[in-house]
Amino acid sequence: MSVLKNKRSVSSMEFYHNAIMLRKEITLLLLRDFGIKDKVRSIKALYGVQGMEPEDEKKFREIIAKYEMTAKVIEEYPAWLIDKMRSSMMNIMHNMVMNITQANTIYPVCESEFYDRRNFQNHAIGNCEQLLQEMQYIISIIPVDAQKYMRYVDMIEKEIALLKGWRKSDNRILKKIKETEAKKAEGTSPNTKKQV
Repeated sequence: MSVLKNKRSVSSMEFYHNAIMLRKEITLLLLRDFGIKDKVRSIKALYGVQGMEPEDEKKFREIIAKYEMTAKVIEEYPAWLIDKMRSSMMNIMHNMVMNITQANTIYPVCESEFYDRRNFQNHAIGNCEQLLQEMQYIISIIPVDAQKYMRYVDMIEKEIALLKGWRKSDNRILKKIKETEAKKAEGTSPNTKKQV
């Protein structure tokens, strides 16, 4: 018997799966120049017209080169700006997934490991906030429909909530670590008398 969707608990790795999906979806957005285009922006797309004969493709390339149309065909915005924004978003997403991965590789058995893991979790949350800021900036610079970005904003906010939930659930681990360390301290205390 299956459990109703609204009664299911959050998967223990949902923060990871959502991060991977978020990274993929935003990458696809970046490939379409932040949603300005319906398809990936590239002169190669023009050459790859289905059924175009090789000699027509050659003529087309020659015309583009002869009249220096490459920039006009490809770009509506300066390439350096689009590249810079794209690179920034890609770096943030890369860092987010790497921070999540690094945090997930640490299963703390002492307080220092717990705080190492917490640090990576905090950085991943910070990466999500950086993504939100970059999207706000992009919307203010490039004339895109802000409503089209809401699905990405929702995915980022969901990721923040999942990461915070994961981080909060780790408090149980810290409690166990402190209990274990307290028991060890009691057992090794110099005032503890050995029973005969």
